Amino acid sequence: MALTLLSILIVAVPVIYCYPTAFQDLEKSNRNRTSIKFLAVGDWGGVPYPPYATAVQKATAREMSKVAEQMGADFVLALGDNFYYKGVNSVDSPRFQETFESVYTAKSLRVPWYVVAGNHDHAGNVKAQIEYTHRSDRWKFPSYYYELNFHIPNTEKTLTIIMLDTVMLCGNSLDFVDKKPQGPLCAVDANRQLTWLQQRLARSKADFLLVAGHYPVWSVSEHGPTDCLLKRVHPLLIKYNVTAYLCGHDHNLQYLEEAGVGYVVSGAGNFLDPDIRHWNHVPKGSLKFFTGQASTLGGFVHAEVTNDKIFLTFFQAKGTSLYRTVLHQRKMN
Repeated sequence: MALTLLSILIVAVPVIYCYPTAFQDLEKSNRNRTSIKFLAVGDWGGVPYPPYATAVQKATAREMSKVAEQMGADFVLALGDNFYYKGVNSVDSPRFQETFESVYTAKSLRVPWYVVAGNHDHAGNVKAQIEYTHRSDRWKFPSYYYELNFHIPNTEKTLTIIMLDTVMLCGNSLDFVDKKPQGPLCAVDANRQLTWLQQRLARSKADFLLVAGHYPVWSVSEHGPTDCLLKRVHPLLIKYNVTAYLCGHDHNLQYLEEAGVGYVVSGAGNFLDPDIRHWNHVPKGSLKFFTGQASTLGGFVHAEVTNDKIFLTFFQAKGTSLYRTVLHQRKMN
């Protein structure tokens, strides 16, 4: 019994201490500011042949730069599928330049990009993407999964964002077979991440608590709800009063609300898909907004976290906002 307990503690120690949780204070360029602003974009990863960036990616990058300049953006959440179709093979891959550095060139986008891996990234070398953190002044990918903490300027409020590796949790999605995750490659790694997530959520006193990953919990589109996340993550989101879950994977923009949690799908950074085959596979009345039309030219989400609310605005790349919603500060148990 004692030996078993000791082995559990040995496994648990890295889970608790490997991931720093220090608060990251934003630049105090404006002493009067009282909010944090960021962009969320997924599935933005170009193509592996010339000219490497698609028309949708370039249009979305241009509009992201305009919105960031006009509305403000302290950072970008990059929600996976960063490099189509098989990730990168090494930290020296030219794809970092072709698909990232040379596309998102605007000064307004020269802010931290907090990155998670998607299924296409896991087809390559995710460790190379993590290592690229040391090569770039804005690419921030410290680990497969990690936690971000921010003070909302000039307030007493805090924002926490928990970045997940949903492929490690659920397995890879074979896009040309049945499109469903096949189960984790390593059950130990999956369970370790799930334990870490539960610990972080249980401890969090943040006024706004976001979770971000690649696979959707709820989606009406091609891939639909992710059964593994519904079973393993969805109950935690509700139990711990998570404000919202952000993801990509389906190549469109969606907003759903269910059991007090907002669900943001922002996967329109490089391709567009109007598919709604899973329209009836989400809770009735939960879907508030959907677009995947080619005419939008791509899309992303702008978030502003204030003293007591989060404002989410869904933008299309051709230059207008499509939908806006408001989420409120957590109610602590």
